[in-house]
Amino acid sequence: MPQTLIPNIRDFLATIDPFDKLPRELQRKIACCIQITYLGKGEQIQFGGEHKLRYLYVIRTGSMEQRKHNGMLRAKLGPEDLFGFTFLEEHKESKEDYNAVAIENTLLYLIPHSDLLNLLEEYPDFAEHFASSVQVRLHSALDVVWSDSEKGIFVKKVSDVASDKIVVADSSTPIRKVAEQIMAVCSPTAVLTENGEIVGLITDRDMTKRVIVAGLDYNRPVKEIMTPKPFTVGPNDLVLKASSIMMQNNIRSLPVVEGNKVLGVLTTTHLVRNNRIQAVFLIEKIKYANTLDDLVKLTPERQAIFEALVEGKVSGDIIGHVMTMIMDAYNRRLLVIAEEKFGKPPCDYAWIVAGSHARNEVHMLSDQDNAIILANEATAADKVYFKGLAMWVCNALDACAYPLCTGKFMAVNPKWCMTLRAWKASYSKWVANPEYEGLLNATVFLETRWLHGNESFNKELQEHLFSRIKESHVFLSSMVRDSISTNPPLGIFNSLVLEKSGENSKTLNIKKFAINLLVDLARIYGLFSGSEKAETMARFTHSYEDGVLSEDMLKNIQGSFQFLTQVRLTHQLTALKEGRVPDNNIEPNSFGSFERKHLKDAFRIIADLQDYTKLKFDQSN
Repeated sequence: MPQTLIPNIRDFLATIDPFDKLPRELQRKIACCIQITYLGKGEQIQFGGEHKLRYLYVIRTGSMEQRKHNGMLRAKLGPEDLFGFTFLEEHKESKEDYNAVAIENTLLYLIPHSDLLNLLEEYPDFAEHFASSVQVRLHSALDVVWSDSEKGIFVKKVSDVASDKIVVADSSTPIRKVAEQIMAVCSPTAVLTENGEIVGLITDRDMTKRVIVAGLDYNRPVKEIMTPKPFTVGPNDLVLKASSIMMQNNIRSLPVVEGNKVLGVLTTTHLVRNNRIQAVFLIEKIKYANTLDDLVKLTPERQAIFEALVEGKVSGDIIGHVMTMIMDAYNRRLLVIAEEKFGKPPCDYAWIVAGSHARNEVHMLSDQDNAIILANEATAADKVYFKGLAMWVCNALDACAYPLCTGKFMAVNPKWCMTLRAWKASYSKWVANPEYEGLLNATVFLETRWLHGNESFNKELQEHLFSRIKESHVFLSSMVRDSISTNPPLGIFNSLVLEKSGENSKTLNIKKFAINLLVDLARIYGLFSGSEKAETMARFTHSYEDGVLSEDMLKNIQGSFQFLTQVRLTHQLTALKEGRVPDNNIEPNSFGSFERKHLKDAFRIIADLQDYTKLKFDQSN
């Protein structure tokens, strides 16, 4: 190649991902290795099989189409796109064959893999950007900007903050002996058990008030002064969740428990040392708000927390959990205010939530999906009361910037305010005859979470649903057909699969064509593997643990879901910063080469998972 072309090639590489992240000298060395080739329309490059072509290809001008051996589209590629990562490892046989066909006259830069690998050995810090594994490349895109101290304690796990100094004693132990144990390990708390089960809690403050001040005999069994049925928290729960439990229930010590094993204790002292728990303070304000107007005034604080989390590139799953806890707090407080306004409920009921709210995946666009389960003895007059209560709560949530559900999946709709018996009958009908409406209703309420009232109603209803699905021979296969009926936008940057009309013309709906596809597939795998979890990634993880998905598939799915979520949240943040109403419709031209490459990786993963799902369940039914 003429030396005069090298500066031009280097300048081109310096503008596109991932070459733009490389030092200038490495860019120059790569440019020196490049071979140039031209493909006429219809010419192709064959990968896999017996062919041993080892190049990383960069499209300078023109466009290409990748198709699998069965003719299915893998991706459409345009200027500045790269391909050939799959075959980058010299000694690794590819599991995937595909052709790359020029769909117009195309100029390619070819970087020999051997040269690239040799250069990356000299610059190992940049090797991840050229990994043959999609999951590694996606991981490199999820940069964390905030330091741990900047993120604040509320996004840490309980295990990162809690103390492991705690006393565990049998409830029949004398008070004096438990007090001695507390002093010996300098712990403020003792967890009390009976036959290996946690039954109570006692703190040093309790000892003072309930024993010394009361003049109680120190030799009495400690169970006489313990706090029974204590709140506990898991080691992997967010500190935010633990802090919220402590504040809402006015408790100072929270045992950290896994199974029935006590691992440590979280105290208010741990939290006072770290004062950046913005979301907890907002939840506390919500708890004590007396009117709807008071709650509405807190909306800007919720947006500020969202913006801080996204700007700090806190992971999407944590953002979802934080925003869900805030939405829970609004919903619960409004229900309490409503009961004060309308009077004591005439019968037992449960307020449940569905959709992203139930999955702990709330974001700034999340609307309300909720329902009421009434006691079986509820009368017509009782239903009038609950209709009024639901109308007030739903409208109040809307006033607090949680929009009304456009599909009317809300408790104010009489269809979603039924007795437990009627709910069970509806679920049975939907599962037995999963036509469109039945399937839609079932999938909306496939993940529900109790929020207020009688929790056992929701538990009983979910058990009924899962038992009906387990007995059905058609429901799961109907879900599979529905989940693969929409394809990810493999050709997005060639003006394909975009919204064709209306105000969102020529935009990509990232919810409809990407994120929802993974959510729907997660439902299928969660049901198939018997997962009781509602979160999207928790369902996929359970399927991996059950042997349904491979580790490599799980990591690919995780990487794509995290990246797509990050793109969506960042898009929402940009809208908020510009004073616009956030939406899911993204203008493809706003993406740089960095986003385009990683989006295409994510879309290919979704398409591959759809193919695998179809094959898996065709064989299983």
